[in-house]
Amino acid sequence: MKAIYFLVSLLALASTLASAFDPSPLQDFCVAINDTKNGVFVNGKFCKDPKLANANDFFFSGLDKPGNTSNQVGSKVTAVNVLQILGLNTLGISLARIDFAPKGLNPPHTHPRGTEFLVVLEGTLYVGFVTSNTDNRLFTKVLNKGDVFVFPIGLIHFQLNVGYGNAIAIAGLSSQNPGVITIANAVFGSNPPISPDVLTKAFQVDKNIIDYLQKQFWTDNS
Repeated sequence: MKAIYFLVSLLALASTLASAFDPSPLQDFCVAINDTKNGVFVNGKFCKDPKLANANDFFFSGLDKPGNTSNQVGSKVTAVNVLQILGLNTLGISLARIDFAPKGLNPPHTHPRGTEFLVVLEGTLYVGFVTSNTDNRLFTKVLNKGDVFVFPIGLIHFQLNVGYGNAIAIAGLSSQNPGVITIANAVFGSNPPISPDVLTKAFQVDKNIIDYLQKQFWTDNS
């Protein structure tokens, strides 16, 4: 009985300690650095001494330049996250420019660490996302210049240029590095390949189809 009481007390204490944190930042910023000798490790990055920070740590140039859409899917994502702006470290936001050729597609993908909102700057996009199991409900909308659409964190979503010219969109994300999992690339282009036995049963198709898909070159549009 004493052992049980001790275990329950220990678990309660652990739960209390696990939730005892201050969700508010304790400093103005935490500019990321790769130098492990003179930094403090915070949220996946080391922090530069704030006294050594400068304006360039919070700056990125070039988002006005169109991305190269001459690939299989006809789109290009230009990310601006903590890898491009070191001052974004711990701030929980990032963005991207997405360029679309006519009929260009930003293929079905997810952001495991961030919700996305999309603003159309030019053109017309057909966009959508699918809810989680078991409903797998599809939400879609045709967006024009000035329209905004939200893709909830972790859900599969896509954008297709249905206009006759090029299209441009800006995506804001609720993470300094939201990550991207492009579904087709991950499933059929993994390294090493997923066993065809797994994929034939998962997709309920003939092995020849899986073999064909795994031999394709899966474009990374980022």
